Formats: sequence, structure tokens, C-alpha cells
Amino acid sequence: MYDRLADLPLVVDGYELDAAQRDVSSGFTRVSTTISLSGDGETGRGEDVGYDADDQRLFQDTYEDGGLDLSGEYTLDSFSAHLDSLSLFPEPPTNEADAHYRRWGFESAALDLALRQADTDLGSVLNRRYDPVRFVVSTRLESPERLDDIRAVAPDAEFKLDPTDEWDEAFCAAVAERGGVRTLDLKGHYEGTTVDGSVDPDLYRRIVETFPEAVIEDPAVTEETRPILESVSDRLSWDAPITSVDDIEALPFEPNWLNIKPSRFGTVESLLAAIDYCETNGISMYGGGQFELGVGRGHIQLLASLFYPETPNDVAPGAYNATDLEENLPTSPLDPPADPVGFRW
Repeated sequence: MYDRLADLPLVVDGYELDAAQRDVSSGFTRVSTTISLSGDGETGRGEDVGYDADDQRLFQDTYEDGGLDLSGEYTLDSFSAHLDSLSLFPEPPTNEADAHYRRWGFESAALDLALRQADTDLGSVLNRRYDPVRFVVSTRLESPERLDDIRAVAPDAEFKLDPTDEWDEAFCAAVAERGGVRTLDLKGHYEGTTVDGSVDPDLYRRIVETFPEAVIEDPAVTEETRPILESVSDRLSWDAPITSVDDIEALPFEPNWLNIKPSRFGTVESLLAAIDYCETNGISMYGGGQFELGVGRGHIQLLASLFYPETPNDVAPGAYNATDLEENLPTSPLDPPADPVGFRW
């Protein structure tokens, strides 16, 4: 697929950085940066979804008035190669993942701009159809009643949830009773964050037994948890460890499911290689969200529409991330764009 995109001409005259900020349902203030590349009368946009708010603000303050040598005439592939030669951080990133997130912000903006300059869209170039996108609502739970609040405005909502050590038998039973749980994210591969997951085998056993049909995402494979996970290996999924095809091939269990977050891959080429690998090897994919505040949300919805529209996509409209939910939220499935242009939902 990347071969169909690599030689798209791309003219870059300049760029702008725009800050966004929102208090979200996981109890923190989300900060992101929209990267706008302009050229030949068009503008392409991407979003840096790195989670370090201080780093985002430093990026915005340092480079908002220039400083990155991006102007020139390229192909999409040669622009990506040019990014290899640049430092996109005023200071080295705290986390390796942040380098992928920022790179994806520039790569996705370049893809959008190249497609717009060619007066076409991603689906047309890849010969893919845009289908309606089924989505789930992702939330952390302090109490099961949060699901009732969501169902009050979206009665048919399904969920992707993050179990914690507070999920005792009564808590699990209350969540299961409400139904609609499609994915449970154990976050077993996070370290040093506010959302580090548990590695308690008792919790893993409760989750596996109480939710016998849910996809289990990102478990930590330890001596104690491995026997539990082996018994449900067909419904294990992976997210945080996956940044390339090599990472897929290195997983401890042959995957049936993968959460595809484009920003984790950094480049368009790496993302499309992973999607192609999954399609070739019969691995079911679903889209993953990262509290995007700008065009990044549309990007993950568009990718889901083209490649995995029927799976439990964590790509709900951003309004579902708000602490207080609005009335009349969009419901699943999302209709695809009627007249798409570029890399934009």
C-alpha cells in the first residue's frame, strides 16, 4: 500500500502549530498540538498526541515561529526521509513513544497535504471503500454507575474499559450486569505513568471469568499470569508494545487481535506495513484512541472506515471523553464522509 503513496508529489511552503487543551474523563488535562503544513494553496493537518503536557507546550513555544527546515519540493517518501534528518524536539523526549507520536503528527499532515495537492483522498489511492464505523466508548471507572451516565445519552453504547485493582468480585459483577463490554485493557505494559495497570493474577482471573466474550488487551505476561492467559490466548490483544511488524512477530502469543494506533508507528510506511501484515495473517484489527483533540480523531476514524469498520473500535467522537456528556451525542456506527478529500474524516 505504501508504494501507491510514496511517489505522491509534495510541496511544503511553511507550517503552523496550534495548541489544544481539554479536561477529560480520566481526570487529567489533555494537551495536544495540531501541525499544519501549507503549500501550493492547500493545507494538510496532523496531530501530535504525546501525553507530556510540558513537552507539548515547549514544542509549541519553541517552534511556533519557525525553526524547523521543512520548506521544499518532495515526494511523500522523500519528505519522510527528510524528517529523519531533523530534531523535532527542543529537548530530548522523556519517553521513546513521544518520538513516534510527534513524527506521526508531521507524517499525517504531509499525507493529508500530498493527497489534497493531488486532488484525491486516501481511499481512492488505495482502492478502498469507506464503510460506516462501529465504535465503543472508552472510559476508566471509579464506579459502575459511569456506564449508566453514558447509556443515559447513548442507550446502545458498548465499552472498552480499564480494570484496576479496585475491581473486586462485586465491582466486576456490577459491570458485567450492565452488558456491552467489548474490550478490557489491562495496561500491563505501561511503566511510570498515572495509568499503569495491575499485574495481579487474581484480578486477571476475575476478568477472564467474569467477561468470557471480551477481548483482553495488553496483559502483563508473568510467571503467575501466563497460565491464565494461555487459557484465553485466542482473545488476547496488544497495543502499547506494537510499533512495527517486528513487534507483532515478537509477541509472547500469536495474536488474533491488535489495537492499531497510527501514532505508535510513527511513519505512514510502518503503519501500512503493519496493517498489511495483519490482513495477510488473519489478525483482526480495531482502532485505538488517545484522547485526540483535533484532526487526529478523524484520522483514526478514517483508518477504521477503510480497514476494520466492524470491530470494537475505540474511536468514539471526542465528546465522549468529556467529564460531562452532552445530549444527542453521535451514535454507533458513524457514517463515513460523503465526499472525502485528503486524509481527513
